[in-house]
Amino acid sequence: MKLAIVTSYPPSKITLNEYAYYLIKHFRTHQELEELILLTDKTEGDKDINFEGVGVRVTIKECWRFNSYRNIISVSKAIAQTQPDAVLFNFQFMKFGDKKLPAALGLLLPYLCKLKSIPTIVLLHNIMETVDLDSAGFTKNHMLKKIYEFVGTTLTRFILQADRVAVTMERYVELLETKYKVNNIVHIPHGTFQIPEEPNYTLPKGPMKIMTFGKFGTYKKVEILIEAVALLRKTTHLDLEIVIAGTDNPNVPGYLKNVAEKYKFMPNLTFTGYVEEAAVPSLFYESTMVVFPYTSTTGSSGVLHQAGSYGKAVIMPNLGDLAMLVVKEGYRGQFFEPDSVVGLARAIEKIAMDTKYRNILERANYKAATSLPMSLITKMYIEEFYKIGIEKNKSKHFITQ
Repeated sequence: MKLAIVTSYPPSKITLNEYAYYLIKHFRTHQELEELILLTDKTEGDKDINFEGVGVRVTIKECWRFNSYRNIISVSKAIAQTQPDAVLFNFQFMKFGDKKLPAALGLLLPYLCKLKSIPTIVLLHNIMETVDLDSAGFTKNHMLKKIYEFVGTTLTRFILQADRVAVTMERYVELLETKYKVNNIVHIPHGTFQIPEEPNYTLPKGPMKIMTFGKFGTYKKVEILIEAVALLRKTTHLDLEIVIAGTDNPNVPGYLKNVAEKYKFMPNLTFTGYVEEAAVPSLFYESTMVVFPYTSTTGSSGVLHQAGSYGKAVIMPNLGDLAMLVVKEGYRGQFFEPDSVVGLARAIEKIAMDTKYRNILERANYKAATSLPMSLITKMYIEEFYKIGIEKNKSKHFITQ
């Protein structure tokens, strides 16, 4: 099978590029595939496809740009030129732009593949039905929210024209099936990017590093973390360092720069900026815990799975999707009420002071992460494509016995 994947890809800074990297890394190990065709955004640097070991041939075709109105044309043209047997879209609703029209046009691509009878799966990382438009940075205006909800529902109907829509949260299957009266939704977990050897759970010397990782400014706000650590410095003798790893959310440019200026008097406050893939392991290993300073959630958390794979304790707000994911996939964390500085401070203190408890969380999260490796996740996608091929009675070059 020649499988095309429409996605952003490193060194891209567009959302889901890191997820794509690990999808490709593990797809290429499956003998059922003949070739992987990456239909990616255009970047200045070379795409990172230098994987170790023998694997399926990977072809790069850069064919779209963030916020371009022509993406629907250029990606369709690339699909026609490469003639894949199947297409996988690595999607969320702002994949093709933070401007509304380019973002919407890009989401019509699975429907065009459907019209061409190309077996298609959309991996949908979030759904509009669970997005808080206010905290996610879309709008606070009540009338505009209604418009966005209507547009989101309409775009979802187009996305659901794909042969399969894969969601990473089990709850999303029921939400979509109930609202849209469809039966082509499948739950395929997020998966863990890579599974390092189990750590020894000892902390490096020096300050305890309290780390948060992501794109900040909308529903991910770092002020609460900074204030919580400032409170602990007043009330305890803990030696703490704050590490804010990542960049601004595209909807809030300049957010982290403003935060850094506001708290420039704070000691041991580090802003790493964009974290290259090679630097991710040391970032996690050096951290005592990983904090999720969220006010809402928009789906499964890649950072949670990464934290688990490196055997880290996590602190999370008591919110629907994250809390449910912990229960469903076996992760464990210390919870706090969103927007509560005191609650977050107490959660940090609990993990920092109680080594035995921290180790229990670390071991549980490593165990949860190792149960869903990306090799298993990519196999699930291949199996779904085979089912689609059987349903469509495709030719032998698609279905291999």
